[in-house]
Amino acid sequence: MTVVALLALDGVPAPQLSTPALLFGAASRTFYRRPPYELRVCAVRDAVTTAPPGPVRVTPERGLDGLEDAGTVLVTGYGDCPAPPPPAVVEALRAAADRGTRVATIGTGTFALAATGLLDGRRATTAWSHAPELARRHPRIKVDLTDWPVADGQFLTSAGVLGGKDVCVCIIEEDHGEEAAREADRQLFLMLPNPSEALRADTPTQPRTETHPTPRTEAHPTPRAEEPPPPDATTTALAPTTTWLEANLHRPLTLADIAAHAHTSVRSLNRSFRVHTGLTPLQYLLRARVRHAQWLLEHTDTPVEQIPTRTGLGTPANLRHHFQRLNGTTPTAYRTAFRTLVDLFTPAPEPPRPPN
Repeated sequence: MTVVALLALDGVPAPQLSTPALLFGAASRTFYRRPPYELRVCAVRDAVTTAPPGPVRVTPERGLDGLEDAGTVLVTGYGDCPAPPPPAVVEALRAAADRGTRVATIGTGTFALAATGLLDGRRATTAWSHAPELARRHPRIKVDLTDWPVADGQFLTSAGVLGGKDVCVCIIEEDHGEEAAREADRQLFLMLPNPSEALRADTPTQPRTETHPTPRTEAHPTPRAEEPPPPDATTTALAPTTTWLEANLHRPLTLADIAAHAHTSVRSLNRSFRVHTGLTPLQYLLRARVRHAQWLLEHTDTPVEQIPTRTGLGTPANLRHHFQRLNGTTPTAYRTAFRTLVDLFTPAPEPPRPPN
């Protein structure tokens, strides 16, 4: 399990506490094949007060000792004109860096990291309105004005856009790849429910599409040009089987088929999937089919009526049922919402320049 220690400083903007929780939570829920994140709120005092308006007192989970076994320390912002951080914070950040821990900052949290001297001679960024002050106080830091986080060695600093969303997405991408980061980001904006928990809540009786195979569609495979990116490699013994499953979603696979491919018994197959994914093989297969349906809705113009055959879900009714249960919306509404979101965050093309 990857521990992210969120170091909350007094005067932290409230979104810088909630946004990391939402994003790392989304990453942990969605990518059940990867080690989940444990987000641990730490502080030098027994309570911190968020920035106005409407300041609230927050009780941290741990003190500075919570940084000691963290893989990442994420330092929040703290105030309009940040004062030097408490000496204990400076010592804790230096100790974390000495252990090789990745240290990231949100907005004015860069001032706390800069006070350690660890950023001297390195590139770093902060909230644009505070960049001149950062450069004045710490002339040895190469202050970079950018909206996107700046990485230099084990340090990652950010302007704190949208409560630190940008730096959290960078951390997830560095740990688990671009696809994982995009999925967590999408979960945050589309407010999708937890698919893994929905699957774990299933009764032992499997859905109809799993126990009654759908008609074979080998003669009409998904065109290679429209295939989603290959699944991330894992180090578990299940890797060949999960890769094979995700390449054959359109086929009417049964437990016996999967066990035969894995060269094991059905009982051992079930046990191995439970250990490595928290799901049964058929639950995993169903989740992969719905995820492939999502990919087709996002990246292709495939009519919704054709997606059940392409994904192995059988019928439009089955597609709607499982998609609604796992994603909380219909396939058509999902496609519309996703494309609207893409349009919002995609810059308009520049008009052609007139000839000279």
